[in-house]
Amino acid sequence: MENFHGTTIACVKKNKRVAMAGDGQVTLGHTAIKHSATKVRKIFNGKVVVGFSGATADAMTLFDKFEAKLEEYRGNLKRAAVELAKDWRTDRVLRRLEALLAVADNESMFLISGSGDVLEPDDNVIAIGSGGSYAQAAAKALSKYSDLSAQEIVKESLLIASEICIYTNNNITVEVLDE
Repeated sequence: MENFHGTTIACVKKNKRVAMAGDGQVTLGHTAIKHSATKVRKIFNGKVVVGFSGATADAMTLFDKFEAKLEEYRGNLKRAAVELAKDWRTDRVLRRLEALLAVADNESMFLISGSGDVLEPDDNVIAIGSGGSYAQAAAKALSKYSDLSAQEIVKESLLIASEICIYTNNNITVEVLDE
């Protein structure tokens, strides 16, 4: 059985505003089977934005687990991320999940992996997925050398990635956190 592939997620914080974007393509083998999937959403009463790459069912499980951690730790994003990563790495069922999460609030952002990684970027830009490297490079350049807003940067970075990565399309969902 072939695996589902394809997603690009980018998150940028600029001028006290956080935006995260994800493309809509889902690929099975060499075939794009869905073009309008939503892979980013707000959680925790709209105070946190999350995006995923990897297996959809696995990511949905992780979204739920992460939101429960946010509730448990009263919105402390870093603590919730670390605790999810610990559970993900050590739990027999969770450690089989194949996905990456990008999470952010108005203060910080993290990439969370099943190998126990909780990575905070140095430059307020994070990207994951098949086109993540392309989106990250574009977002870094646009953040540094343009007057575009965080929302415009994540959208443009995904459009650039969609021109390079065959697993990324230009059907983009953007979520912005209110200040």
